[in-house]
Amino acid sequence: MFIKLYNTLITVLYPLVIKRYIKKRLANGKEDKNRFNERIGRPTLKRPDGKLIWLHGASVGESVSMLPLIQKILETYSDAHVMVTTGTVTSADVMNKRLPERAFHQFIPIDNPFFTTRFVKHWQPNVALWFESEFWPAMLSSIRRKNIPLILINGRISNKSFKRWQQFDFVCKELLSCFSLCLGQSEEDAYRLQVLGAANTMCLGNLKYAGLPLPIDQDKKAAILKQIGKRTFWLASSTHNDEEVRLAKMHKRLKEKFPGLLTLIAPRHPQRGAEIKTAIENLGLKAALRSIDEKITPTTDIYIADTIGEMGIWYNIAKIVFIGGSLIPHGGQNFMEPSRVRDAVIVGPYMHNFTDAMNRAKKADAIIQVNDTEEMQEILEQLLSNKELLEAKCSLAYNWANSEAKVLDGIMDKVKGYI
Repeated sequence: MFIKLYNTLITVLYPLVIKRYIKKRLANGKEDKNRFNERIGRPTLKRPDGKLIWLHGASVGESVSMLPLIQKILETYSDAHVMVTTGTVTSADVMNKRLPERAFHQFIPIDNPFFTTRFVKHWQPNVALWFESEFWPAMLSSIRRKNIPLILINGRISNKSFKRWQQFDFVCKELLSCFSLCLGQSEEDAYRLQVLGAANTMCLGNLKYAGLPLPIDQDKKAAILKQIGKRTFWLASSTHNDEEVRLAKMHKRLKEKFPGLLTLIAPRHPQRGAEIKTAIENLGLKAALRSIDEKITPTTDIYIADTIGEMGIWYNIAKIVFIGGSLIPHGGQNFMEPSRVRDAVIVGPYMHNFTDAMNRAKKADAIIQVNDTEEMQEILEQLLSNKELLEAKCSLAYNWANSEAKVLDGIMDKVKGYI
């Protein structure tokens, strides 16, 4: 009943309200003008012959976590193609660079029953794999009407979302009824999905543990290392607003003990690069922006890596990595990627987006958690001055990440039953 009411309401509101909102997104560069037809369910590509496996993720994080499973699917089914849908321009750019042969990207249609029905009718996927917990009623109902198996992968229900959904349990139960199988990121997520009405739930682990190595441009890597020379350096990755200033102030203190120290900062949102540079230079430090090809010179204090698709380089050259979004109540970012390339990983106090992963990493002594930049400074001083300690922390992180990668096989075994 809810989905029918939703579809009716969306159909009525689209020309009156939603269309204006979409025009505003187009004007602000949040939609790809050249590919906007995809957003109204009018694909420009033909459906490939053979099996078509459809994977959907909201944005960059979800789409990157798909890559190991995509590779596994294509290895298992030589006649299959994979379609990946996302909703953001940034995620489309990342996918277009990283998708293998026989895989392609499309934008997810706006959640209007006319658009979603047109989309599903054109592509006719054999199975749909939905990543995490972005539930769009019009699209889910369009999939169900065509009797397409729909599997929730890496389903995540935060404590806040769980409490909110419980107030509208009849809505959630109807949405979850569209899924043939729900795989939670953790046992807690699987339990919450079951409580909210999912009929078939289980936990096989978090697919983010099984990520593929990030791509590295060796020529760019060599050029960066040449600019850095023999300087001591470390990396702050996926930083958010306010964290960069705190880290820059810490850099000033660290320089007293490590003259010539270089801090690399790769912000979560690269478009903030110029803003970050201004804030850092207001502290009396010298910063350089990668996006405008500024070089690392002997006097550069902080190098801002405000580009997309180069994180593999930074994780590869750094041995100490701080994961942003964790000094502020954002909840942290993916810390498994640097662990997989043998980096010592530091996080702040706010890592509630990765509670299960953090618990497992802590048990393996594979993560260093600090409460503030004062504690982080102490840890950095130890790691930068003690090679044996640094190597031990790198090994612990790497061994843990390797042991967790087995989740991929379990998920693939379940998916096979629906293809």
